Amino acid sequence: MFTGIVTDVGRVSAVSDGESLRRMRIESIFDPATIALGASIACGGPCLTVVAVEPHGNGCWFEVDAAAETLDRTTVRDWQVGTRINLERSLKIGDELGGHIVTGHVDGVATIIAREAITAGDDPWGATARFDIKVPPQLAKFIAEKGSVCLDGTSLTVNTVDDDVFSVLIIPHTLAVTTWGERQAGDKLNLEVDMMARYAARLADARGAG
Repeated sequence: MFTGIVTDVGRVSAVSDGESLRRMRIESIFDPATIALGASIACGGPCLTVVAVEPHGNGCWFEVDAAAETLDRTTVRDWQVGTRINLERSLKIGDELGGHIVTGHVDGVATIIAREAITAGDDPWGATARFDIKVPPQLAKFIAEKGSVCLDGTSLTVNTVDDDVFSVLIIPHTLAVTTWGERQAGDKLNLEVDMMARYAARLADARGAG
């Protein structure tokens, strides 16, 4: 389980070849002594398992394997050396739940169709940006105004909804400490819908069938 609160932006430093299984090395500021083999880390949204870890610089590098399902349903297949990704360690009992409950199980890939500056970069707190995002039609029903959504591992509040397009506002802090500052129209995002919305829709479908 995760919260969608990004704690580091890692960098892909190596990618193995492979169509059905791909190993990736990610550099991070995380303390290697706190990462056990088999630990789960949310990497740009998907929950991936650590298969190797070593100290590196002021932090570490760790390796994860992405299997065919992850490569087919997320943006992981597009990652290459130099790709920056949002990272979050798994939730511990007693940790502050600052975002919303996130599983790291990506439902699909969304696309940014517009980015608009809401405040100027010379604002005392920095720039704020609005992103319009298009989701696959089958996932649109799970997106609700003022509801929660996880995009590239970041917990965000939905601002507006218009059919299969919704918007989010990204504050200066989030733009600065995640990969959102780099995002532009045309970029693909790993999307995980809110768990409660998913189960509510499933119960509604079951009632309708009954």
